[in-house]
Amino acid sequence: MSNAVLLTEKDVRAVLPMPDLIAAMEGALAQFSRGAVNQPVRTVLEVGPDKAYFGVMPASLDDPPAVGAKLVTVYAKNHERNLPSHLATILLLDHATGALVAVVDGRYITEARTAAVSAVSVKHLARPDASVLGIVGSGVQARSHLEAIRHVRTLTEVRVWSPNALHREAFAFEMAEATGLRVRGVNTAAASVHGADIVVLATSSTTPVIADTDIGPGTHIAAVGACRPDQREMPTTLVARASLYVDSRAAARKEAGDFLIPLGEGAIGDGHIAGELGELVAGTAPGRRSPQDVTIFKSLGLAVEDVVTARLVVDRAAAAGLGQTFMLQ
Repeated sequence: MSNAVLLTEKDVRAVLPMPDLIAAMEGALAQFSRGAVNQPVRTVLEVGPDKAYFGVMPASLDDPPAVGAKLVTVYAKNHERNLPSHLATILLLDHATGALVAVVDGRYITEARTAAVSAVSVKHLARPDASVLGIVGSGVQARSHLEAIRHVRTLTEVRVWSPNALHREAFAFEMAEATGLRVRGVNTAAASVHGADIVVLATSSTTPVIADTDIGPGTHIAAVGACRPDQREMPTTLVARASLYVDSRAAARKEAGDFLIPLGEGAIGDGHIAGELGELVAGTAPGRRSPQDVTIFKSLGLAVEDVVTARLVVDRAAAAGLGQTFMLQ
């Protein structure tokens, strides 16, 4: 049996620059939407009295040849233990034999690929002149989204709000230092998104964090926080008046409360989904129709994104001599 490799988060970060990841995610999304990926909707278990989240996400594809699975957990109380709430491990297998190739830390991959996919949505749906970014949330996804979106649009201003004033001010200071952009904390969610060209919703809230009236004409929204059918970050009226895009129709119809709740209320129909992001990349779905359109990308996360990213990381780590090899006896 051949050796496998163990790659830590430090190894992953060393070989995964954001522009390359954005390009890889464009390819993975296009492959998914043209039916070239074998991937079920993820299996989700609730764990313990706190109803922590354990998800299993397998996928395989031929181009690039990759097969594997991500095991992901969301434990909301981990912050009390000084641990990340989202943890993940990706197992990559040999496409030809099924043998174990690598065990890859998936925490950073989840963080980075989620933002890279949102950046793909910005590239294809935001107005070309979009320059003001409003972020609701100040955690790891808020940080990675600012890093990713600045590679696809020229940003002149970034406004951030989260309930903890210390967190949002720390975010503003650290990200201004890291990016050289004008980043400032604001006192309300409405102030962060009002007049913004691009809005990122990256919260742990299970109820809407903005109002319909907060979003003006021409805005593009990347909503990444709520991933269960009874959770949402946007009000029904906003979803109903916007052009809605998803990463996967099948997943949205099972998991996306931002779609399912308005659907259940009768405010929208099943055909309200304008397209998958991979269809936009491939040119098989219509995009923004006018500068006044409000567009929404509802992100749930796809296993193929993790498997393709892990394949890229493993190849680059091998070339760079990174990782620890081991053999399962």
